[in-house]
Amino acid sequence: MDFCNFKLDDRLMQAVRAAGYTETTPIQEAAIPPALEGRDIIGTAQTGTGKTAAFVLPILQRLLEQPRKRSRIRVLIVTPTRELAEQVNEAVRSLGQYTPIKSAAVYGGVGFDEQRRALRKGTDIIVACPGRLLDHIGRGQADLGGVEVLILDEADRMLDMGFMPDVRRIIEQIPRKRQTMLFSATFPAELTRLAADILTKPERVEVGMVAPASTVDHWLYPVQQQEKTALLLRLLETQEHESVLIFTRTKHRADRVTRQVRDKGYKAAVLHSDRSQGQRQRALDGFRDGRYQLLIATDIAARGLDVQGISHVINYDIPGSADDYIHRIGRTGRAERTGDALTLVTSDDRATIKAIERCLGEPLPVREVDDFAEGVRIRAPRKLPQRTSPETRRKAAEMKERAGNAKSDEVGARRLPRRKPTEAEAPKPSRARRTARKGKPDAATSAPPANRRIQRSRAPKGRQAQARAS
Repeated sequence: MDFCNFKLDDRLMQAVRAAGYTETTPIQEAAIPPALEGRDIIGTAQTGTGKTAAFVLPILQRLLEQPRKRSRIRVLIVTPTRELAEQVNEAVRSLGQYTPIKSAAVYGGVGFDEQRRALRKGTDIIVACPGRLLDHIGRGQADLGGVEVLILDEADRMLDMGFMPDVRRIIEQIPRKRQTMLFSATFPAELTRLAADILTKPERVEVGMVAPASTVDHWLYPVQQQEKTALLLRLLETQEHESVLIFTRTKHRADRVTRQVRDKGYKAAVLHSDRSQGQRQRALDGFRDGRYQLLIATDIAARGLDVQGISHVINYDIPGSADDYIHRIGRTGRAERTGDALTLVTSDDRATIKAIERCLGEPLPVREVDDFAEGVRIRAPRKLPQRTSPETRRKAAEMKERAGNAKSDEVGARRLPRRKPTEAEAPKPSRARRTARKGKPDAATSAPPANRRIQRSRAPKGRQAQARAS
C-alpha cells in the first residue's frame, strides 16, 4: 500500500518522501487507519517492521488537524531506554520537519535544565523514560493535564525492567479522556491487565508475532567458553561484513571483548549502562556513520536501535530467552534487507537452544570451525538401539519361549476341575459337628467363653433416675 492512501497532510507526505519511504509495512498498513480515527490500539509486531512510523504519522496528522493556541504537552510517548527515546524523538523530528510541531526527549544521564525548559514551555510531543519524567513531575516541572494521546512503546521491555509501577503513576497524571496506543514487540500475559485498565475497546493489530525476520540466516557455532574470543576473531577474519553488532551478557565482558578486538586492529565502540549518556551517544553515532566497524553491547541495545547496514549480529553469549534472541537478531535483516545471526554456544546452552528452536519452529543449523567445537555437545545425544550378536538374540528368544510355555502350563493347571474326594479320603467331622447333627447341644459349644463379657442393656441416665424416684 502507498502512503498516499492515508490522505495525510502534504507536509507529512513531503517528509515521508524525504525519508525514502515508498510502500507501507504490514504494521503500518494495519495500524495507521484506526489510529487516524482516534481509536485505542494494541500493536504487536517484531522489531524492524516500522512500528515507530505507525504511531508517529497519525499523531502528527492529529496535531495538524486540531491546532491549539495554548502551548501544552499534547502527546506523551513513554519508552524504556534512553537510546530508544532518542531514536523515537529523531523519527518525530524527521517526519515532522516541515511542520511547526516541536518535540523533546526526557531521560536520565543528562542535565535537568534543557528538559525543564522544554516541559515548561509546553512542547507538543514529549518522548520520555519513566524515571526521569517522574522526577520532573515531583518537582512540579511537568504538567500532563493537557495530554491527548499516550503511547507506550516497547511495553514488554518496560515490564521486564520493572517500570510498570512508574508507568501507572504517570498515567494517573493524564486525563482519562485520551487516545492510548500500546506497542510492543511481544505481548506477554502480564500486559493483559495493564491493557484492560488503560485502553478502551482497543483495536488489536498483530503482525509477525514472536518470530524473527525471514531475511536473517541463523547459525550456531559450538565452542568452549575460554575459546570464544579466538573464535570471534576467526569469524571476523573470514566473514564478509559491513557493520557488526556483538552482544555480551555482562558489562565487564563487553569492556574486555572491546579491548581484545581493538588490540587486533578493529575500530570498536562499547555500549552499556555504565557508560555516560555522552559516551553512549558518541558510540551510536560513530557506529551509524561508519567510524566504528564493531559495536559491543549488552542487551541495552537489543531493542529499538535502528542502524542501517548492520550485516551481522554475533551473540558472544547466548541470550537468556527466546524473546531476547529475537530482539537481538532484529538489529539485522531490517526493512527486508538480508543479515546473518551468529551465536557462539557451549555445552551449557542446550536448554536455551531448545527454547529458541521451539520458538522458531525449526532446528538451528550448526557450523563447526576447525577444532573449536571439539568436546562441545549442544544437543543431547540420541539413544541408539544396542547391537547384539545373532547368538545372543537366539538365546534370548529361547528363554522367552520357555518362560511363555511355563506360564501356559501353570495357567492350564489352575483351570483343571477339582476332583471330589472319596468317602475314605474325606476328613472326619469334629465332635461338635457330630453332636450338632444329632440335635444335642455340646457343652463346649453352648457355654459362653469364660473371658466373654455379657453385655447388659442399660437404660439412659434419665430413665434410671425416674425409676429410682418412683
